[in-house]
Amino acid sequence: MKKVIISSVVTALLIFSGCADKDPVVENDSKTSSQASSHSSEEVMGVNSETIESSTVDQTTSDSNEKAMANLEKQLESIYFNFDKFDIRSDMKENVTKDASFINGPAKVFTIKLEGNCDEWGSDEYNFALGLRRSSTVKKSLVAEGVDASRITMVSYGESNPVCRTQTQACWAENRRVDLKLLP
Repeated sequence: MKKVIISSVVTALLIFSGCADKDPVVENDSKTSSQASSHSSEEVMGVNSETIESSTVDQTTSDSNEKAMANLEKQLESIYFNFDKFDIRSDMKENVTKDASFINGPAKVFTIKLEGNCDEWGSDEYNFALGLRRSSTVKKSLVAEGVDASRITMVSYGESNPVCRTQTQACWAENRRVDLKLLP
């Protein structure tokens, strides 16, 4: 009993004493303050007008690159699949060929991300695996069309990224797809 009381008291003391508020101590060095006063505030902060202009140009360039990439990405076509299948349909083979020539042409400086998607039928685990198999099939087809495999990454969203939420056959068919995205 004594041990329990003593350990409780020690624990309480440690908890309360370990959380003391202390303000940090800042030493004033007269040498540092005199140096700071001899320089402009921009130089003391480590920023000068060239750095600001450079970062503004970089941001503008980054924004224009993102817009250009988004415009290019709109030209890529999704590949659609049949229910519970991961082989490319005959009517989608032309889309794969168009996408491959586009990826090797105007989009040759970008990495391609293949996003596998499924309808809501099946378990989460099954749909993630199916989305990955669909992405893998599209990757193999793109590589066969001459796209460098090292430029392609794959991800599966399973059923978590639907483009249509209506409970119809047509809507579910829209969700069984692989989307192609460009990455810098």
